[in-house]
Amino acid sequence: MLRRDFLIHSGLLAAAAALQPLYAQDDTSRFRAFTSSEFHAARQFVQVGPDKVAFVEQGAGDVALFLHGYPLNGFQWRGSMARLASIRRCIAPDLRGLGYTDAPADADLSPHAQAAMIIALLDKLGVRDVDLISNDSATGIAQLIIASHPQRVRSWLATNGDVQTNSPPAALLPFLEKARRNEVPAWFEHHLTDNHFARSHDGIGNAYHDPDRVLTHDVIETYFRPLVSSPKRRQQGQQYGLAMFPNPLPAIEPALRQFQRPVRMVWARDNELFPDRWAHWLDQTFPHSRGIRFVDDAQLFFPEEQPELMAGEALALWRFE
Repeated sequence: MLRRDFLIHSGLLAAAAALQPLYAQDDTSRFRAFTSSEFHAARQFVQVGPDKVAFVEQGAGDVALFLHGYPLNGFQWRGSMARLASIRRCIAPDLRGLGYTDAPADADLSPHAQAAMIIALLDKLGVRDVDLISNDSATGIAQLIIASHPQRVRSWLATNGDVQTNSPPAALLPFLEKARRNEVPAWFEHHLTDNHFARSHDGIGNAYHDPDRVLTHDVIETYFRPLVSSPKRRQQGQQYGLAMFPNPLPAIEPALRQFQRPVRMVWARDNELFPDRWAHWLDQTFPHSRGIRFVDDAQLFFPEEQPELMAGEALALWRFE
Protein backbone atom coordinates (compact mmCIF):
# COMPACT_ATOMS: atom_id res chain seq x y z
CA MET A 1 0.00 0.00 0.00
CA LEU A 2 1.34 3.44 -0.87
CA ARG A 3 2.14 5.73 2.07
CA ARG A 4 -0.57 8.21 0.97
CA ASP A 5 -3.18 5.45 0.82
CA PHE A 6 -2.07 4.04 4.17
CA LEU A 7 -2.39 7.42 5.88
CA ILE A 8 -5.80 8.07 4.36
CA HIS A 9 -7.07 4.61 5.27
CA SER A 10 -5.73 4.89 8.82
CA GLY A 11 -7.23 8.35 9.24
CA LEU A 12 -10.64 7.22 8.04
CA LEU A 13 -10.64 4.26 10.40
CA ALA A 14 -9.62 6.45 13.33
CA ALA A 15 -12.29 9.02 12.54
CA ALA A 16 -14.97 6.38 12.25
CA ALA A 17 -13.91 4.84 15.56
CA ALA A 18 -13.97 8.21 17.31
CA LEU A 19 -17.47 8.98 16.09
CA GLN A 20 -18.88 5.49 16.62
CA PRO A 21 -20.25 6.06 20.15
CA LEU A 22 -22.35 9.03 19.01
CA TYR A 23 -23.50 7.14 15.93
CA ALA A 24 -24.46 4.02 17.85
CA GLN A 25 -26.32 5.88 20.59
CA ASP A 26 -28.39 8.08 18.33
CA ASP A 27 -29.10 5.36 15.79
CA THR A 28 -30.84 3.26 18.40
CA SER A 29 -32.51 5.94 20.50
CA ARG A 30 -33.57 8.88 18.36
CA PHE A 31 -33.93 7.90 14.72
CA ARG A 32 -34.88 4.86 12.72
CA ALA A 33 -35.37 4.22 9.03
CA PHE A 34 -38.67 5.21 7.50
CA THR A 35 -41.10 2.47 6.58
CA SER A 36 -42.76 3.01 3.22
CA SER A 37 -45.87 4.45 4.87
CA GLU A 38 -43.78 6.78 7.03
CA PHE A 39 -41.80 7.85 3.98
CA HIS A 40 -45.01 8.79 2.19
CA ALA A 41 -46.29 10.65 5.27
CA ALA A 42 -43.02 12.55 5.66
CA ARG A 43 -42.84 13.67 2.04
CA GLN A 44 -42.80 17.42 1.44
CA PHE A 45 -43.17 19.39 -1.76
CA VAL A 46 -41.71 22.72 -2.77
CA GLN A 47 -42.31 24.63 -5.99
CA VAL A 48 -38.99 25.13 -7.79
CA GLY A 49 -39.59 26.92 -11.07
CA PRO A 50 -41.95 24.71 -13.08
CA ASP A 51 -41.30 21.68 -10.87
CA LYS A 52 -43.10 20.51 -7.75
CA VAL A 53 -40.10 18.85 -6.13
CA ALA A 54 -40.68 16.02 -3.67
CA PHE A 55 -38.24 15.46 -0.84
CA VAL A 56 -38.01 13.82 2.57
CA GLU A 57 -35.81 15.02 5.40
CA GLN A 58 -34.75 13.73 8.78
CA GLY A 59 -32.59 15.23 11.51
CA ALA A 60 -31.11 18.70 12.01
CA GLY A 61 -27.86 20.59 11.54
CA ASP A 62 -25.67 20.98 8.48
CA VAL A 63 -27.28 19.44 5.42
CA ALA A 64 -26.36 16.08 3.92
CA LEU A 65 -27.93 15.75 0.47
CA PHE A 66 -28.68 12.26 -0.84
CA LEU A 67 -29.14 11.77 -4.61
CA HIS A 68 -30.74 8.52 -5.76
CA GLY A 69 -30.26 6.19 -8.72
CA TYR A 70 -32.37 5.27 -11.74
CA PRO A 71 -35.25 4.34 -11.58
CA LEU A 72 -35.47 4.69 -7.80
CA ASN A 73 -36.31 7.69 -5.61
CA GLY A 74 -35.26 9.16 -2.28
CA PHE A 75 -36.56 6.12 -0.39
CA GLN A 76 -33.28 4.46 -1.40
CA TRP A 77 -31.49 6.41 1.34
CA ARG A 78 -33.82 5.77 4.31
CA GLY A 79 -31.33 3.61 6.20
CA SER A 80 -28.37 5.94 5.80
CA MET A 81 -30.47 8.98 6.68
CA ALA A 82 -31.65 7.41 9.93
CA ARG A 83 -28.09 6.60 10.94
CA LEU A 84 -26.81 10.11 10.20
CA ALA A 85 -29.76 12.25 11.31
CA SER A 86 -28.26 12.79 14.75
CA ILE A 87 -25.54 15.03 13.25
CA ARG A 88 -26.96 16.16 9.90
CA ARG A 89 -30.16 17.45 8.41
CA CYS A 90 -30.55 14.66 5.85
CA ILE A 91 -32.47 15.61 2.70
CA ALA A 92 -33.36 13.18 -0.08
CA PRO A 93 -35.11 14.76 -3.09
CA ASP A 94 -36.63 12.94 -6.05
CA LEU A 95 -35.09 13.81 -9.40
CA ARG A 96 -37.04 15.11 -12.37
CA GLY A 97 -38.99 12.33 -14.08
CA LEU A 98 -38.54 9.90 -11.17
CA GLY A 99 -40.18 9.31 -7.82
CA TYR A 100 -42.79 11.77 -6.66
CA THR A 101 -41.43 14.99 -8.17
CA ASP A 102 -43.90 16.47 -10.64
CA ALA A 103 -42.29 18.12 -13.66
CA PRO A 104 -43.93 19.45 -16.84
CA ALA A 105 -44.42 16.97 -19.66
CA ASP A 106 -41.77 18.73 -21.74
CA ALA A 107 -39.27 19.07 -18.86
CA ASP A 108 -35.59 18.71 -19.65
CA LEU A 109 -34.46 15.52 -17.90
CA SER A 110 -30.78 15.76 -18.87
CA PRO A 111 -28.05 15.53 -16.22
CA HIS A 112 -27.33 19.26 -16.58
CA ALA A 113 -31.00 20.08 -15.98
CA GLN A 114 -31.13 17.73 -12.98
CA ALA A 115 -28.08 19.44 -11.47
CA ALA A 116 -29.65 22.86 -12.01
CA MET A 117 -32.87 21.70 -10.38
CA ILE A 118 -30.95 20.48 -7.31
CA ILE A 119 -29.18 23.82 -6.94
CA ALA A 120 -32.50 25.66 -7.31
CA LEU A 121 -33.99 23.39 -4.64
CA LEU A 122 -31.17 24.24 -2.24
CA ASP A 123 -31.74 27.93 -2.92
CA LYS A 124 -35.44 27.52 -2.24
CA LEU A 125 -34.74 25.73 1.05
CA GLY A 126 -32.16 28.32 2.06
CA VAL A 127 -29.35 25.76 2.14
CA ARG A 128 -25.90 27.23 1.53
CA ASP A 129 -23.79 24.08 1.19
CA VAL A 130 -24.08 20.33 1.61
CA ASP A 131 -22.29 17.08 2.17
CA LEU A 132 -23.18 15.25 -1.02
CA ILE A 133 -23.86 11.50 -1.27
CA SER A 134 -24.76 9.90 -4.60
CA ASN A 135 -25.44 6.63 -6.38
CA ASP A 136 -25.79 5.43 -9.99
CA SER A 137 -26.76 8.15 -12.51
CA ALA A 138 -26.80 10.69 -9.68
CA THR A 139 -23.06 10.22 -9.29
CA GLY A 140 -22.78 11.90 -12.69
CA ILE A 141 -25.20 14.62 -11.59
CA ALA A 142 -23.12 15.15 -8.45
CA GLN A 143 -20.02 15.80 -10.57
CA LEU A 144 -21.91 18.41 -12.57
CA ILE A 145 -22.91 20.13 -9.32
CA ILE A 146 -19.29 20.07 -8.13
CA ALA A 147 -18.03 21.45 -11.44
CA SER A 148 -20.58 24.28 -11.68
CA HIS A 149 -21.07 25.14 -7.98
CA PRO A 150 -18.03 23.88 -6.04
CA GLN A 151 -18.72 26.30 -3.21
CA ARG A 152 -22.00 24.49 -2.51
CA VAL A 153 -20.33 21.13 -1.74
CA ARG A 154 -18.42 20.54 1.52
CA SER A 155 -17.65 16.91 0.71
CA TRP A 156 -18.71 14.16 -1.67
CA LEU A 157 -19.23 10.48 -0.91
CA ALA A 158 -19.56 8.74 -4.28
CA THR A 159 -20.83 5.23 -4.98
CA ASN A 160 -20.94 3.32 -8.26
CA GLY A 161 -22.19 5.61 -10.98
CA ASP A 162 -21.56 7.54 -14.17
CA VAL A 163 -17.97 8.74 -14.57
CA GLN A 164 -16.19 10.42 -17.49
CA THR A 165 -16.74 8.47 -20.74
CA ASN A 166 -18.78 5.75 -18.98
CA SER A 167 -22.02 7.73 -19.14
CA PRO A 168 -24.37 6.20 -19.90
CA PRO A 169 -22.54 2.94 -19.22
CA ALA A 170 -22.15 0.59 -22.15
CA ALA A 171 -23.94 -2.19 -20.29
CA LEU A 172 -27.05 0.00 -20.03
CA LEU A 173 -27.37 0.52 -23.79
CA PRO A 174 -29.67 -2.50 -24.40
CA PHE A 175 -32.07 -1.08 -21.82
CA LEU A 176 -31.94 2.33 -23.50
CA GLU A 177 -32.77 0.65 -26.79
CA LYS A 178 -35.93 -0.62 -25.09
CA ALA A 179 -36.65 2.98 -24.12
CA ARG A 180 -36.33 4.06 -27.75
CA ARG A 181 -38.87 1.38 -28.65
CA ASN A 182 -41.22 2.62 -25.89
CA GLU A 183 -40.95 -0.68 -24.01
CA VAL A 184 -39.74 0.57 -20.63
CA PRO A 185 -43.15 1.53 -19.15
CA ALA A 186 -44.30 -2.06 -19.59
CA TRP A 187 -41.11 -3.22 -17.83
CA PHE A 188 -41.89 -0.89 -14.93
CA GLU A 189 -45.48 -2.19 -14.81
CA HIS A 190 -44.27 -5.79 -14.74
CA HIS A 191 -42.56 -5.13 -11.39
CA LEU A 192 -45.90 -4.15 -9.88
CA THR A 193 -47.94 -7.01 -11.31
CA ASP A 194 -45.31 -9.66 -10.54
CA ASN A 195 -43.09 -9.01 -7.54
CA HIS A 196 -41.17 -12.23 -8.25
CA PHE A 197 -40.12 -10.72 -11.57
CA ALA A 198 -39.04 -7.55 -9.75
CA ARG A 199 -36.71 -9.62 -7.55
CA SER A 200 -35.31 -11.60 -10.47
CA HIS A 201 -32.27 -10.97 -12.66
CA ASP A 202 -34.64 -9.76 -15.39
CA GLY A 203 -36.07 -7.11 -13.07
CA ILE A 204 -34.53 -4.54 -10.74
CA GLY A 205 -33.36 -7.45 -8.59
CA ASN A 206 -30.19 -7.70 -10.67
CA ALA A 207 -29.00 -4.45 -9.03
CA TYR A 208 -29.17 -5.95 -5.51
CA HIS A 209 -27.05 -8.56 -3.76
CA ASP A 210 -30.03 -9.93 -1.81
CA PRO A 211 -33.19 -8.80 -3.63
CA ASP A 212 -35.45 -11.26 -1.80
CA ARG A 213 -34.65 -9.52 1.48
CA VAL A 214 -34.82 -5.91 0.30
CA LEU A 215 -37.51 -5.83 -2.36
CA THR A 216 -40.65 -6.32 -0.33
CA HIS A 217 -44.01 -5.56 -1.89
CA ASP A 218 -44.11 -2.14 -0.21
CA VAL A 219 -40.62 -1.23 -1.44
CA ILE A 220 -41.47 -2.25 -5.01
CA GLU A 221 -44.66 -0.20 -4.86
CA THR A 222 -42.80 2.85 -3.51
CA TYR A 223 -40.29 2.74 -6.36
CA PHE A 224 -42.42 1.74 -9.35
CA ARG A 225 -45.97 2.97 -8.71
CA PRO A 226 -45.18 6.65 -9.46
CA LEU A 227 -43.43 5.67 -12.71
CA VAL A 228 -46.68 4.34 -14.19
CA SER A 229 -49.14 6.66 -12.47
CA SER A 230 -50.01 8.65 -15.62
CA PRO A 231 -49.14 8.74 -19.33
CA LYS A 232 -46.80 11.66 -18.61
CA ARG A 233 -44.96 9.78 -15.90
CA ARG A 234 -44.69 6.64 -18.02
CA GLN A 235 -42.91 8.62 -20.71
CA GLN A 236 -40.71 10.55 -18.32
CA GLY A 237 -39.58 7.38 -16.58
CA GLN A 238 -38.05 6.05 -19.76
CA GLN A 239 -37.00 9.45 -21.13
CA TYR A 240 -34.78 9.90 -18.06
CA GLY A 241 -32.44 7.28 -19.47
CA LEU A 242 -32.45 8.66 -23.01
CA ALA A 243 -31.74 12.15 -21.68
CA MET A 244 -28.28 10.96 -20.61
CA PHE A 245 -27.22 11.59 -24.22
CA PRO A 246 -25.04 13.44 -25.05
CA ASN A 247 -22.60 12.66 -22.26
CA PRO A 248 -21.71 15.93 -20.43
CA LEU A 249 -19.01 14.52 -18.15
CA PRO A 250 -15.76 14.56 -20.18
CA ALA A 251 -16.01 18.33 -20.59
CA ILE A 252 -15.96 18.98 -16.83
CA GLU A 253 -12.76 17.08 -16.02
CA PRO A 254 -10.68 20.29 -15.62
CA ALA A 255 -13.17 21.64 -13.08
CA LEU A 256 -13.14 18.38 -11.11
CA ARG A 257 -9.35 18.54 -10.89
CA GLN A 258 -9.69 21.95 -9.21
CA PHE A 259 -12.11 20.84 -6.50
CA GLN A 260 -10.59 21.57 -3.09
CA ARG A 261 -12.85 19.59 -0.75
CA PRO A 262 -12.62 15.94 0.35
CA VAL A 263 -14.15 13.14 -1.68
CA ARG A 264 -14.33 9.42 -1.03
CA MET A 265 -15.39 6.50 -3.23
CA VAL A 266 -17.32 3.52 -1.83
CA TRP A 267 -17.59 1.11 -4.74
CA ALA A 268 -19.24 -2.26 -5.29
CA ARG A 269 -16.40 -4.36 -6.66
CA ASP A 270 -16.59 -5.74 -10.21
CA ASN A 271 -19.94 -4.14 -11.00
CA GLU A 272 -21.02 -4.69 -14.60
CA LEU A 273 -22.32 -1.18 -15.18
CA PHE A 274 -19.64 0.74 -13.28
CA PRO A 275 -16.32 -1.17 -13.15
CA ASP A 276 -13.61 -0.57 -10.59
CA ARG A 277 -11.45 1.49 -12.94
CA TRP A 278 -13.89 4.40 -12.70
CA ALA A 279 -13.46 4.58 -8.94
CA HIS A 280 -9.71 4.73 -9.57
CA TRP A 281 -10.29 7.49 -12.15
CA LEU A 282 -12.12 9.59 -9.56
CA ASP A 283 -9.44 8.91 -6.97
CA GLN A 284 -6.74 10.10 -9.37
CA THR A 285 -8.73 13.09 -10.63
CA PHE A 286 -9.81 14.75 -7.39
CA PRO A 287 -6.82 16.37 -5.66
CA HIS A 288 -8.24 15.82 -2.16
CA SER A 289 -9.49 12.27 -2.62
CA ARG A 290 -9.61 10.23 0.57
CA GLY A 291 -9.29 6.99 -1.38
CA ILE A 292 -11.54 4.10 -2.28
CA ARG A 293 -13.32 1.44 -0.28
CA PHE A 294 -14.26 -1.52 -2.44
CA VAL A 295 -17.25 -3.53 -1.23
CA ASP A 296 -17.36 -7.26 -1.96
CA ASP A 297 -20.56 -9.25 -2.44
CA ALA A 298 -22.37 -6.07 -3.48
CA GLN A 299 -24.29 -4.82 -6.49
CA LEU A 300 -25.19 -1.36 -7.77
CA PHE A 301 -27.76 -0.49 -5.12
CA PHE A 302 -25.69 -1.73 -2.16
CA PRO A 303 -26.14 1.62 -0.29
CA GLU A 304 -29.72 0.56 0.37
CA GLU A 305 -28.64 -2.89 1.57
CA GLN A 306 -25.70 -1.69 3.68
CA PRO A 307 -26.71 1.65 5.25
CA GLU A 308 -24.46 1.08 8.24
CA LEU A 309 -21.45 0.92 5.91
CA MET A 310 -22.50 4.13 4.17
CA ALA A 311 -23.09 5.92 7.46
CA GLY A 312 -19.70 4.90 8.79
CA GLU A 313 -17.95 6.07 5.63
CA ALA A 314 -19.82 9.38 5.72
CA LEU A 315 -18.88 10.00 9.34
CA ALA A 316 -15.25 9.28 8.61
CA LEU A 317 -15.19 11.51 5.54
CA TRP A 318 -16.82 14.43 7.35
CA ARG A 319 -14.02 14.26 9.89
CA PHE A 320 -11.76 15.63 7.11
CA GLU A 321 -13.85 18.73 6.41
